[in-house]
Amino acid sequence: MFAKEKTVMEENRVRLICTRTVVSTKPVEQGRVYRFSVFDHVMEPNHIRLVYYYQSSRTREPGEITKKLRESLAYTLNCYPIVTGRLVKETDGTEENRWKVKSNDAGVRMIEARATGTVEEWRRSVNREEELKLVHWEDMYHLPYYWSTFYVQVTEFESGGLAIGLSCTHLLADPVCAMMFIRTWADLTLTRNMMTPPLFHSLPPRRFASHKLSSNQLLSHYIKSCSLTAPPPNLTEDYMVTITLLFPDPMVHVSENEPGLSAFEILAGLFCVCMSRAKGKRNELTDMSLCLDVRKLLRLDQSYFGNCMVYHKVHYPQPVKTKDRLLLLSYVVQEIHNVTKGLDYHAVMDLVEWLGSNNNNPISNGSDLVCTNLENMGNPRPMMFEEDLILSHVSCYVEGHVAGGGQIIVLPSPSGERPMSRVVMVSLPQREMVKVLEDELLQSFSPVLLMETTKQINQ
Repeated sequence: MFAKEKTVMEENRVRLICTRTVVSTKPVEQGRVYRFSVFDHVMEPNHIRLVYYYQSSRTREPGEITKKLRESLAYTLNCYPIVTGRLVKETDGTEENRWKVKSNDAGVRMIEARATGTVEEWRRSVNREEELKLVHWEDMYHLPYYWSTFYVQVTEFESGGLAIGLSCTHLLADPVCAMMFIRTWADLTLTRNMMTPPLFHSLPPRRFASHKLSSNQLLSHYIKSCSLTAPPPNLTEDYMVTITLLFPDPMVHVSENEPGLSAFEILAGLFCVCMSRAKGKRNELTDMSLCLDVRKLLRLDQSYFGNCMVYHKVHYPQPVKTKDRLLLLSYVVQEIHNVTKGLDYHAVMDLVEWLGSNNNNPISNGSDLVCTNLENMGNPRPMMFEEDLILSHVSCYVEGHVAGGGQIIVLPSPSGERPMSRVVMVSLPQREMVKVLEDELLQSFSPVLLMETTKQINQ
């Protein structure tokens, strides 16, 4: 089934050139301490990896674009002192020996690499294991003060194109922050102007002090999930594979009786139904958690730097009795819609207060299917480092116990596609992936395979 994939992996197409330390061009405020929020602490054991692919219309000398990006990265780091600092633990009476960032000039690690062929050829034949070679990551070792919390990798393709990889600990940032960092870097490289400067501040206190902490589904999920100490047993039983699909217009399946639904809600419902069928569930649905950005609920700007996404379990109040796939999909999508629209300011603040007073453990989503909403990260202004470098694709990975038993990450429509189209990264165990891809309900949405690996899965 994976014969071609193994053949590709026998040839190492990525060659590391060197590892450098890039520091900001201006001295930082030595000794300043940045404290993490409760949303940061709960994400500590996880990390994020992003890969941005760029097509190029002109030929450059080897290392030319890497040198320019290295110089502009140093300029960008002037705005991100928390990124160049290092983790320390301090017992100061206000927190119980938790991580903080101590500001210094340690900088970030930058890996320079070369890859064979063109970026288009790479994307047509790449698999998960190879793609992760474009975004270097190192787990924390026994001397955390020397460990870089952010890694950047620039890979030049010998026959044309570029890949920019960014990895970071989830303790410092969520996917929104990581993507905004890349956009800031691109803006400063192209124009030397920063369109969206990062904002560093603590989470705002509750606006209504008289509100009493109450039980809600969001809080209940965290109370249960933060008590999970061991990784779910089924995560290593099957090889995890990742595919990327383009859905040209998922909204065409919405009837006039279902107004207000988003593409994310429909796609999350679609994969919930298909995953349930792949697991052989007859009269029940697979457990699913949604990862949602709550910056707007807390009246925070999108450029707020820090974790501000929460995980919310989807509950099904009624037993599943219908065998009609479209009716089942409509039911699941409506329950997902109830979660996204029902999440309010007080529920989030209840969680913030509970995390601050009752919890010292990270969150684990167990074996849930985790659906992450990043569809609002689209921007009419292209993310360009150079005029001739055209962004062709973005990959996003969230790794750790928070990833659950499978991940669905919904990304915005790529340039040139319909406004309501969406790119979806799907990471599932191999056997379940095969069944999901063959599901007639999924095929009715006419998804376009964006990675060759998906074709190899079915062989």
